Amino acid sequence: MNATFKHLFIVFITVLPTVLTAACSDDDGTIVAEAKQYYPKAPDYTDASMWFKQENDKDGDGADVFYLVSTWETDWTTADGTVCHYADVYNENHRADMDKEISRIAEYMGEGNNFYSPYYRHITIEGWATLNEDTISNRFSMSMTDVKNAFDLFMKNRKPGRPFILAGFSQGGKAVVELLKYMPKSMHEYLVAAYVLGYKVTPSDTSATTNIRAAQGADDTGVTICYNSVSDVSYIKPVVAAPCAMCINPVSWRTDDTPATLHDTITVTVAPDYHVLVLKGYSGSEYAPIMGFLNVGDFHGCEPWLYQECLRENIQRRIRAYYAGK
Repeated sequence: MNATFKHLFIVFITVLPTVLTAACSDDDGTIVAEAKQYYPKAPDYTDASMWFKQENDKDGDGADVFYLVSTWETDWTTADGTVCHYADVYNENHRADMDKEISRIAEYMGEGNNFYSPYYRHITIEGWATLNEDTISNRFSMSMTDVKNAFDLFMKNRKPGRPFILAGFSQGGKAVVELLKYMPKSMHEYLVAAYVLGYKVTPSDTSATTNIRAAQGADDTGVTICYNSVSDVSYIKPVVAAPCAMCINPVSWRTDDTPATLHDTITVTVAPDYHVLVLKGYSGSEYAPIMGFLNVGDFHGCEPWLYQECLRENIQRRIRAYYAGK
């Protein structure tokens, strides 16, 4: 394939919606065709409709928040019955689904800040339900292409020298981890903090970049905040929570096993050997089980909401600490 044709081919498959037939080899080497898959059209992030935006920093003393949404779609089929494992950002219903989460997050993360959240072709819940890291990573590569493109434009258009925050829940947390590995060190100096909610930061992630540094308290900056919540360590779900290299208690902002009390009735304790939060006095009953593997002994669905007042205050505190350190 010559260079010109290769470039045109790459442009074609990344810009246009595509139906492809996947193939694999069985044990005797025979090529076996799998079901056709549909790949939605890539978002054009110069189009304002591809973003949820709120500009709330009227005094110039806030930060820019770049938020990445979690998983909202299930596998779906096109009119001709072709399966799709991704959200379609040009589908108004898919964007409306993402808005349900993003708008609630913006209420507390966007307070006094400029808030930006790109719609992206996140992988469907069925990919996560495979519990297969290779399947998840392979599918997520397309999602991450969107995230990187959105982040590049976000960084290009923002005021030079202005602080920013990265945040994401679940699949969005995975995207935050990958962005920390992707962005150059020169950008990291403007990072107030990265909030990885309901997803893991693995030992290999921390060794891949100096941009990932575990938060140690309530007001250190340039750090990564990570936690997952369970009723007992026996309910840790590796697909989102293990192996994990860090955990901080969002109630007390401690990393040791000193208990903290939330809402007068919930005890939140870091299990240092497992890098998760263990909650007592909380049922999580408002979150239905997800395909039998999440919200079952773990509290995956609660991560951005149960601690939201703690997160609201902490974001403001770290922004103040950032400016005080300049």
